[in-house]
Amino acid sequence: MLGKLAPVHTAAVLCWYGAHNYHPLPVALERGKGIYVWDVEGRQYFDFLSAYGAVSQGHCHPKIVNALKSQVDKLTLTSRAFYNNVLGEYEEYITKLFNYQKVLPLNSGVEAGETACKFACRWSYTMKGIQKYKAKIIFAAGNFWGRTLSAISSSTDPTSYDGFGPFMPGFEIIPYNDLPALERALQDPNVAAFMCENFAPGTRSCLLLMKYRWDWPELVDGWLLIMKMPDLTVLLGKALSGGLYPVSAVLCDDEIMLTIKPGEHRSTYGGNPLGCRVAITALEVLEEENLAANADKMGSILRNELMKLPSDVVTAVRGKGLLNAMVIRETKDYNAWKVCLRLQDNGLLAKPTHGDIIRLVPPLVIKEDEIWESVETITKTILSF
Repeated sequence: MLGKLAPVHTAAVLCWYGAHNYHPLPVALERGKGIYVWDVEGRQYFDFLSAYGAVSQGHCHPKIVNALKSQVDKLTLTSRAFYNNVLGEYEEYITKLFNYQKVLPLNSGVEAGETACKFACRWSYTMKGIQKYKAKIIFAAGNFWGRTLSAISSSTDPTSYDGFGPFMPGFEIIPYNDLPALERALQDPNVAAFMCENFAPGTRSCLLLMKYRWDWPELVDGWLLIMKMPDLTVLLGKALSGGLYPVSAVLCDDEIMLTIKPGEHRSTYGGNPLGCRVAITALEVLEEENLAANADKMGSILRNELMKLPSDVVTAVRGKGLLNAMVIRETKDYNAWKVCLRLQDNGLLAKPTHGDIIRLVPPLVIKEDEIWESVETITKTILSF
């Protein structure tokens, strides 16, 4: 019933019955394919949010959809009380792909982050010799890895933490991109790990275990080495399933994973055969379609063109691959929200964040002609202010 309602009625129903924890754009979507979505009135849009990056393989990728359909008629959930015939296949595939010895299958990105923090503490007590319950984890300011109590305890964003305390102890926050601050923090022998986004706040997180006390020359060299292959990495759920099913994972080697014994960490849905089948296929799509290289090429075109926009409106453009943003100067006539509304009118969906920033995150399957068409839409919109 809801999908047949006009957008204004859809919004009214959601507002009446649902929690008010999101502020959506005024559009109600009912269908998606590749880089496009369609609203309940049949209008087509470029999707430049991709469900916050979860739909990297494009909406309803046929190979992933077929894998889901095939598995859903066979077996969907057993819990981990029993083996299932897909879990082992998934574990072998993903550990070999990322070159780790072990994986723990989970369901959401923040669950993976929480688990990584638990594992870091357990490892620090059993392997590093930190006094029990004295471990510390370092985070960089501006981080974002979810909305659970642990995640907001490491946050510097008042909209995440204000009014939700008391907070988790043992977390220390240092300035982002400040290696001297990290050097000072690592002098504390109780530091178990440093958790950070891999290139910008709010992107995929990794967690580095502090195996010994660093001095500064070692820190620089070790940083460059470890960032290529952290001791323990968190793969946020999002693109791990192509947007079709909630799947996440924690990957690490035996030294860390085997500190956890049977019964000490569980997830009813983690490792279910449906999620495992979807995740295998979603990762295959990323590999087979060479989407990392495509993201690099298309992202370069996008940023190069966005940098040509008038600097009195777009004050900065930044990003990597197809995870990009432009900063909008706020005036009495326009701001990032109003720019997004006009982008919507012109057939492109994007979402503002932190007031003046507009995320531009299309699916990685976007083609060059589609990038150029979307650039025309963005340019037309910006020049209208």
